[in-house]
Amino acid sequence: MTHRGENENVARAAGIVGMATMLSRIFGFIRDMVVAAFFGAGIATDAFFVAFRIPNLLRRLLGEGSLTVAFIPVFTEYLKTKSRESALELASIALTFLSIVLVLVSMAGVLLSPLVVSLMAPGFLKNPEQFDLAVFLTRIMFPYIFFISLVALCMGILNSLRHFAAPALAPVVLNISMILTTLLLHRSFEQPITALAVGVMLGGALQLAMQWPVMIRMGAILKPNFHFRHPGMKRIGRLLIPTLVGSGIYQINIFIGTILASILPKGSVSFLYYADRVVELPLGVFAIAVGTASLPSLSAQVAKGLFEDFKKTISFSLRLILFITIPATIALIALREPIVSVLFQRGAFDAYSTRMTAQALLFYTVGLWAFSVIRVIDSAFFSLQDRKSPLKAAAVSLIVNVGLSVLLMFPLKHGGLALATSAASAVNVLMLSYILWKKIGTFLDTQFYSSVAKACVASVVMAVSFYLVTLFFPWNIEAPFDARVLFLSTSIAAGILTFFGTSFLLKSDEMVALLNVIRRKLKS
Repeated sequence: MTHRGENENVARAAGIVGMATMLSRIFGFIRDMVVAAFFGAGIATDAFFVAFRIPNLLRRLLGEGSLTVAFIPVFTEYLKTKSRESALELASIALTFLSIVLVLVSMAGVLLSPLVVSLMAPGFLKNPEQFDLAVFLTRIMFPYIFFISLVALCMGILNSLRHFAAPALAPVVLNISMILTTLLLHRSFEQPITALAVGVMLGGALQLAMQWPVMIRMGAILKPNFHFRHPGMKRIGRLLIPTLVGSGIYQINIFIGTILASILPKGSVSFLYYADRVVELPLGVFAIAVGTASLPSLSAQVAKGLFEDFKKTISFSLRLILFITIPATIALIALREPIVSVLFQRGAFDAYSTRMTAQALLFYTVGLWAFSVIRVIDSAFFSLQDRKSPLKAAAVSLIVNVGLSVLLMFPLKHGGLALATSAASAVNVLMLSYILWKKIGTFLDTQFYSSVAKACVASVVMAVSFYLVTLFFPWNIEAPFDARVLFLSTSIAAGILTFFGTSFLLKSDEMVALLNVIRRKLKS
């Protein structure tokens, strides 16, 4: 396949994943609106978010964050250099092994929930009621890791077979489940927020159930196989531990922030959670989409020895990400308070909660470029099956995160924790980019720098449009909801028109590609 064809594969797959993720994020925001309206930002929500973050962290580390990225390069190599049967045999062994490990981890998590919560949120020990609630919710939700990690393995298999839709749509099911259980069951429990935990477990089971019909249709029928000494499993195992640390650096940083936030005034954990959810929109829709779409292509190019194409795919993927991430950063900084206000300010979530969440959003957004770029840089190392470099960079960035968190958490409160996470992720990206340059040579071509420069110019013009909107339509956090929605809608519309209009005038390659995709869709 030509490099142009591989770029089209990446772009097409990123479009599928991005659209599915956008749908998921929309339902995710509806879910968060429901949670904010019913439960606000306080003791109960802090307990839930800590309890939910524990299996989520393990899921991103053991599941999609490590096992998937260690599995895809080896699985893809078997597909390209051996046979489909050999690759599916490896997948069956991986499924069997993972299932056993996840059952044991789930049982241990349920039994050791008090210890886990103590480590995750030591500040809760000061409030026995909050601590007990967090332990109770953790015990309900910990087995979620079993379902969602198997979903992550299915995602690795299906993505390697170039099917992206079903895994990308799975989170929609989780969000719908949590919304419905909150609306229908919140009065059925002594602690109303228990309904959310039930929704998580139900959603996890449904997410796994929706993958199997697609797996069968794709011919990926897996059976129990206990040949754990298989050479492919050994290679996956050698990649797994360093990949665990390297790919999970962002989540580990968030985890540290949660521990320290539990020591800060009540609501701090929730402020960080809601801000992280807003940042996850551009991160999930664009950055993770491109990272997910590029990994099978990069792995295939390495397996075939096409290293020049490999470098071009890295540059192309980064251009796609930054074309959206740069303006998204400017927009989130400029409109952080209106965005949080419109999304969450209702019911128990008041103007004070909006301001505190917007503060965290500001400092998370500073690191959006790093959170985004690392998805492709990580994929490059995973494709090369380099297990040492991400480990080194992760160790350094963790030290930076802990040091800056402790240094900044008292003067900036929860905002300092968000800023430390951003800084640590930036260190991670810069170190890995330097190591990758030393390993494969220059991988950013002239098109990359031209693209970034044009995106920056268009983003500055967009920022001016935001300023002009405020001159004619001043922002007021205490205004009625309709007025706040009108302000945000007007600002976003002005931003979109000016950014894409300027990009068109500058003849941005990404803008041209976007218009070509739209034209092809209209013709078809």
